[in-house]
Amino acid sequence: MPKILRIINRFNIGGPTYNATFLTRYLGDEYETILIGGNHEEGEADSLHILEEYGVEPILIDEMQRIPSFKSDRAAYKRIKQIIEEFKPDIVHTHAAKAGALGRKAAFACNVPVVVHTFHGHVFHSYFGKIKTFIFKFIERRLASKSDGIIAISEIQKRELSEIHKICPASKIQVIPLGFDLEKFHLNKEENRSITRKRFNLEEDEIAIAIVGRLAPIKNHSMFLDVIEQVLGKTTKKIQVFIVGDGEEKEKISNRVEEINGLFGDKIKMTSWIKNIGEFNAGMDVLCLTSDNEGTPVSLIEAQAGDLPIITTDVGGVRDVVLDGETGWIIPKNNVSLFAEKLLLLVENETERNRMSQKGWGFVEKKFHYTTLVNNMESYYQSLLSKKKI
Repeated sequence: MPKILRIINRFNIGGPTYNATFLTRYLGDEYETILIGGNHEEGEADSLHILEEYGVEPILIDEMQRIPSFKSDRAAYKRIKQIIEEFKPDIVHTHAAKAGALGRKAAFACNVPVVVHTFHGHVFHSYFGKIKTFIFKFIERRLASKSDGIIAISEIQKRELSEIHKICPASKIQVIPLGFDLEKFHLNKEENRSITRKRFNLEEDEIAIAIVGRLAPIKNHSMFLDVIEQVLGKTTKKIQVFIVGDGEEKEKISNRVEEINGLFGDKIKMTSWIKNIGEFNAGMDVLCLTSDNEGTPVSLIEAQAGDLPIITTDVGGVRDVVLDGETGWIIPKNNVSLFAEKLLLLVENETERNRMSQKGWGFVEKKFHYTTLVNNMESYYQSLLSKKKI
């Protein structure tokens, strides 16, 4: 029975946690899997309830922290190495940058037969300055050269990794999209819509707009709020806006929200994290994303599973998860006026909202379901193991 040690940066809400959870829980009985990772950070939502929901018990490594630190990184490396020596995995599979660096280094040192890494996103633009970005690229190239396999979560990301950032040749990269438990976003929509709209005192003719994600610079909530200010200044409809999430930019965003609410009334609410996002989404009418960089944006997949029309910036793997002009609109990054124009159209035009809500579920149902993810990953593992005659 092949043994797999799966390592994730930290257990916060997002695609990597879901990915690691489903792969740990639903891989066939012929595999034995252990999941380890760091804890969530202050300002992030704890996602351990997701693992509990699916019966996954991880090993928490408190030493593995998001911010680089010689002391904590060395302690995390030693702990991972200890687990590898005790468990003796056939495959070490790391997810995201920090886990990828420490986990692969430990796996190489322990002579693990197969080492695989998944890029859930990357930090090669919009995060750091030129020098730090150059260092990160150098590290990733060295790690990729020694890895047995690299996984990208979209074709767009594969091209970025191989052609633009030159992390490794395209031949070494396998595309395996993320997978999710999407039925909870599609079932009982009317009941969930009623619950959410009552909870937030939304009137029948009130248009609810949401953005879901970390309150971090890379998510560019400043652009979102500039868009909302333009729409509020032009619309004839009643609208209510929800900012779902928490993070380091909370104070800055709160100040901007107070400024806009001072002009137009209490039109924007900040909710922090919401655990039952399927129920919440059902009460919304439009979902937005204004990020400067993304891997595979989970909020857009979830929105389409609930047949919500979306508007998003054209970043990362967005074009792999959205049917432009059919399930939503994809807008050039930082184009506030065009984003506001399209959002205003959806706010004012119920027919257009209904048109865009028709194809979401059919598009994401199989492509991004966790069963597809698991089947694709099992096939990939088998191919890597067979090359090593394991």
